[in-house]
Amino acid sequence: MPLATEDNEWLFDAMAHAVDAVGPDQAQLLLAKFAMLLANELADRSAIERALNAAQLHLRVAKTG
Repeated sequence: MPLATEDNEWLFDAMAHAVDAVGPDQAQLLLAKFAMLLANELADRSAIERALNAAQLHLRVAKTG
């Protein structure tokens, strides 16, 4: 079930603050660790694969658009 709009807004803000807190040198590592922790919490390989594919698709569209 997708997050409600206000939860998505909270998540975006929380992630932005976390990235700012660790700084640019560790931002990628933070995001990778966050993704791995969420994937382990989800424990659903199909859902994880769908999310990863969707993220890649959105980046490709943004890059070519």
